[in-house]
Order: sequence, then structure tokens, then C-alpha cells
Amino acid sequence: MVNAGIAGLSFRYAWAMTGTIMLPFRRAAGRDPDTPALKRIGDAVRARLDGDPAAFRIPVDGLEIYGVSGFFTEAECQRLIAIVDSVARPSPTYGEGESSGRTSYTGDVDPADPFIRMLQRRIDDLLGMEPTLGETLQGQRYAPGQEFRAHFDHFNPSQRFWDQEQARGGQRSWTAMGYLNAVEEGGATDFPKVPLNIPPQAGALLVWNNMKRDGTPNPQALHAGTPVVRGVKYVLTKWYRARPWA
Repeated sequence: MVNAGIAGLSFRYAWAMTGTIMLPFRRAAGRDPDTPALKRIGDAVRARLDGDPAAFRIPVDGLEIYGVSGFFTEAECQRLIAIVDSVARPSPTYGEGESSGRTSYTGDVDPADPFIRMLQRRIDDLLGMEPTLGETLQGQRYAPGQEFRAHFDHFNPSQRFWDQEQARGGQRSWTAMGYLNAVEEGGATDFPKVPLNIPPQAGALLVWNNMKRDGTPNPQALHAGTPVVRGVKYVLTKWYRARPWA
């Protein structure tokens, strides 16, 4: 098990010091027509992040994942926490109610808010993504005992909502997730197939490719938000699509 990151230290420094840092199917799977676009997006984002000294590529096999320490300032984190509190509601899922294992509170922030637009543009610029490919920035809040069990961010053609998501921009490519606070205990982001375990670090941004290099879904991208034991966990998440999101 790799444990990436230590609260208050950069991803790069922490690694140097420690060396650590379910859904129902409805029909047979088919080939995703967006695979070539997903490969191109992956190639472009990989090259951009590899060329950015602020982005640390976490050295694990089978998953392209990067960390950026201090992406959000302390003042931005506090302002975002207040925004998340104002929009939080029981988290929706693509699964069947509580069986999905997502027990947090979630809310889409106002994309017209100049503060949110600035932050979204900063994330777009980091990845070199066209803004039209990005979903609305979403905030999540986890109280003690709340979690999001192991799941994928990408979609499968055999899932019942595949056609709906094709009309909304198609497959998800990259995920960007920002930690807004440190958590007293628990709440790590866990990639069980890598394996990799990342505790919340205030202001840090984690980004990973949900696809393999060939543009097909990566089973190694399975991840979970482990239960918070003490404290409250706040995160922001932004997903990107193969085509403009609608």
C-alpha cells in the first residue's frame, strides 16, 4: 500500500522523505466512439502536466495521477468551505440509492460566480483543457462515518444511463479533486488496485486520468473516499468529458 502525502508537506517532499504518499448493467457493452478523442486528451494533458514543475507525478504503476500542493490558498479554501455548506444536500448517485455506498453531502456551485469561474479557469489552465469540456465544479462534505465506497468516475457502455451521458458530452476523461481542509482522522482517497492511499491535505489538488493511454477505461482508476473518523472533510471535484459538456 502506497501512502501519498503528509499533511502540511508537498507531495514531492513527502514522497522523497517517506517513499509513500457496482453499478447495475443493462445490456452488452459496446465500443465507445469517443475513444480516439479520449486518447488525444490523455496525451495532451499528460504532456502538459509532465512539463509543469508544480505538478508531481505520483510514481505508481497502472495509473496516471498527479498532485499539486498549495493549489488553493487558505483564504480560498475557507471561502469554498462556506460555499459548499450553502449548497450541500444528500449526494445523488448513478446507482440504486444507498446501495451505491455514497453517504456524503454534495452540491453544484454557481458557475456564474466570478470567484468560481476564476478557480475553474485555473484548473482548466493547469490541465490545458478547453473550458467547454468541464462539468460544473461540485463540492462534497463528509461528516464522521460518511464515505463514498469504491467506484469509477468513468461510465461503461453497458450501464443503463450510457445513452443519456453520451448526449451530455460522452465519457469522462480526467478528474480533478481539491482538498479544502485536513481531517483529524480518516477520509483518505484510496485507489485499492494500485494500491495508493492519499490523506486530505488542505489546498492540494489531485488529478488523474480515468482512461488508459489507448483511451479506454482504466480499471486501475477504481477509488474510494474512505470513512471520516474524526472531523469533517471538504473537497471539490471537477470532471472532464470527451466532448463539450451539456
